[in-house]
Formats: sequence, C-alpha cells, structure tokens
Amino acid sequence: MLFSSITFLYYFLPIVLGLYFIVPRQWKNSVLLLASLLFYGWGEPKYLFLMTLSIGLGYLFGIGMERQSKHKVRKILCTVSVAISLSFLLYFKYADFFIANFNTATGLSVPLLRIALPIGISFYTFQMISYTMDVYQGEKAQTNIIHLATYIAMFPQLIAGPIVRYSDIAAQLKQRQHSAALAAAGIRRFVLGLAKKILIANQLGELCAAFRVSNEKSVLFYWLYGIAFLFHIYFDFSGYSDMAIGLGKIFGFRFLENFNYPYMAGSITEFWRRWHISLGTWFRDYVYIPLGGNRCSKPRQIINILVVWFLTGFWHGAAWNFIVWGLFFAVFLVIEKSGILSFMQKSKILASFYVLFLVMVSFIIFNAADMKEAVSDIAGLFGGHGVPLVSAEAIYQLRSFAVVLVLAAVGATSLPKTAMEKLISQSSFLGKSISALEPVFLLGLLLMMTGYLADGSFNPFLYFRF
Repeated sequence: MLFSSITFLYYFLPIVLGLYFIVPRQWKNSVLLLASLLFYGWGEPKYLFLMTLSIGLGYLFGIGMERQSKHKVRKILCTVSVAISLSFLLYFKYADFFIANFNTATGLSVPLLRIALPIGISFYTFQMISYTMDVYQGEKAQTNIIHLATYIAMFPQLIAGPIVRYSDIAAQLKQRQHSAALAAAGIRRFVLGLAKKILIANQLGELCAAFRVSNEKSVLFYWLYGIAFLFHIYFDFSGYSDMAIGLGKIFGFRFLENFNYPYMAGSITEFWRRWHISLGTWFRDYVYIPLGGNRCSKPRQIINILVVWFLTGFWHGAAWNFIVWGLFFAVFLVIEKSGILSFMQKSKILASFYVLFLVMVSFIIFNAADMKEAVSDIAGLFGGHGVPLVSAEAIYQLRSFAVVLVLAAVGATSLPKTAMEKLISQSSFLGKSISALEPVFLLGLLLMMTGYLADGSFNPFLYFRF
C-alpha cells in the first residue's frame, strides 16, 4: 500500500486513526501493530511470515542477552542474532547477484533463484539489528513482544524509513503523549510531504522517463535529465520521510529528522550529514565506530571509510552501479579529509557547485540500469556519442518542466521556511492570519493532490525497492 494512494488516504488511514484513538492506552500498540501488518501484507502477504519470524527471533535473542551475565555468551548471542537477520537480507536481496557474478567469473551456468525482493526488508532488517546491538550494549531488552513488533513493523516508516534506532524510541513504545497540537503538526508535515511527492517528484519523474525513451538525445537533454533526477530523488525520498515523521507525530511518536537541506551543503562530508541521516548514523554507530572510526591510523581510517561506503552502496541494491555509487562518495570523503575542505570553504559558491555536480553524477550512476548505461549517461553530459548540444525535444521538455524545476530548486533550500518565519516574526497579525488560513490551505492542497491520484498520476516511491 502506498501513502500516495486513494486507498490509504481515504480508507485505511481514517479507519486506523479512529480505532487507535478510541481504544484504551494499553491497546494502542496492538491496534498500530495490526494496522502495520495489514499495511505490509496488502501487497505481498506471503512475506509477513518472514518479518514476524525475524521479530520473534530478535525478541528471543534480546531476552537471552539480558538474562546472561557472562559477556562472552552475550556476544555470541548478539553475533548469532545479527547473522540470522543478515542471512535473510542476503538470501532475498543478494543471492542472484552472487550467483550471476560467480557465473561470470567461472564461466558456469548456475541457474538464478529469481527470488522476489520483500518490500522494506533492508529497512526493517537494520532496525532489528539496531535493537539487538542496543540490547547488547546495555539497553533494556523488550519483554513485551507487542511493543517490539510495533517498533519493527510500524507502518509509517516500515517501507522506506527513516531507520529508527531502538534506543531512540524504546521509552515511547511504553508511554507517549498525544495532543491536538502534535497531531496538527503531524498532519501539516504529512500533507506537505505528500505534496513533495505528487506535485514535484512525480512530475520530474515523468521528465526522467521521457529522457529514457527519447531518440533525440542532446547535451542539454543529458543535463536536464541529471538535474531532474537530482531533484526527483530528493523530493521523492524526503517527501516519504516527511510523511512518516508526520504520521509518527499523529500517533504520538517523535522520529528523528532524516533530511536537512542536503543540497545546501558545502562539501560531500556535510552532504552526508544532511542526506538520509538515519542511514548515515546507523552505519557510523554500528559499523564505522566498531571498526575503529577515527581513533586509528590514517591508512586504517581510509580502509574503514571504504568498507562503510562499500556496504552503504551495496545496501541500496544488488548491482555494481550501487557499489560504485558508494565507493564514489568514499573517494571524495577521503580526499576531503586530506585537507581540501579548508580550500573549498574560501568560496561558498564554488563549494556548492562542487557538491551539486558530484551528487548529480552520483545519482546518474545510482539510477542507471547498469554501469554501461551509467558511463554512457555521464559521457552524454560532455557531448559523448556525438550528440548535438541542443535538440528540439530538449527545448520542449525544458519549457514544459521549467516551472517545476524552479519550484524544486527553491524548495530544496531553506529559503521558503526562512521567509515564512521572517514574515510571521515581523507581524503578529500576519502570523495569526497564516495560522488561521493554514488548515484551508492544507485542505485545498490535499484536494488538489487527490485529483492527481484519481487521474492515476503517481509513481511508487523510489526507496520501496530497497
């Protein structure tokens, strides 16, 4: 089930909210869990067993670790639990990748398993590992399996994050406050996230699709595609995160932010402090720091960075272009650690172009079907393949999507938020007027998006495939 669907917005969500706020406090997690299982099983019920098995095993290992006083035994239980969680992910997501590469290396023809990838397995596996690691490191194990299952399966962030660490939400699973103000903030965040997805990301997705099928490629069209996808993936993914955080607020949860205007970063290092924050902190805390982090020699730090970014790329998909995408960032992070950051900070404009260009190239690699297509697309930016500088179709698409591209460029910065805050601070009357008109604006925005959805103008979220 998609957040950006009539079924979710006008049937599933109202019914779940009605039941959730009717039942007594001690039953709220049960309602949320059942709703989450229905949400997940809506498209592929057969994989509910896999998720519930993962939850059950994680629960048992967590209890086992807490009851053990011997550190060595606790470590063994933690290792086995993490290994089991990863084995599910490796089998369903990477088995065919390993077989295909084995066949290429050996010349054999081992048949592929052709296993369907369970939606969201990368996200809930990492949350299960987060729980296991946090308990091993001293967090109290969850004795109520309903609470643990609610944490793993919670539908607002089950499919595409953000990745919520158990230690950040453990107390909220037992007791959390609900209020009209928090619910209103959640509704606002959800509707604006939905607008990011439908009104900007989906429109730019159409431009990217038009580029793929075009027979009139040009340098301008390659650049138009690169820029369009740069904004498409941001508004698609950050829109989903906004909706997840908004829904969390409605149910009384405070999820941490997942994006902080990443395209305003002045370096690749800063970009990854602002982009997919929950994934970056997960790899930092559970991989980079245990490997030694920055507390070791320079050569070892470089190895640690390469390992983390190899895994980050591989986590995104079972294909070489994802691995290259991760290592692409690793190279520039290492370069920046060597001292280039101080040079770039002398010119914010130069630093911004540097970041945006490299991130655009990285996402061209990310979105390619394979490395051959990635290299071809990057070459096209510089006139490769003998394409002309401009084509009639590129001009047509630029004119057609110019408004959306400008809105995306402005919306990816903090300018709208800063301008609104400044207006409100300068006039109490204006602030009250905006507050009074906000529900009308949000309702109108929701009705407009409903029209788009009824017309079938929507796409699945990009991160559903991870």
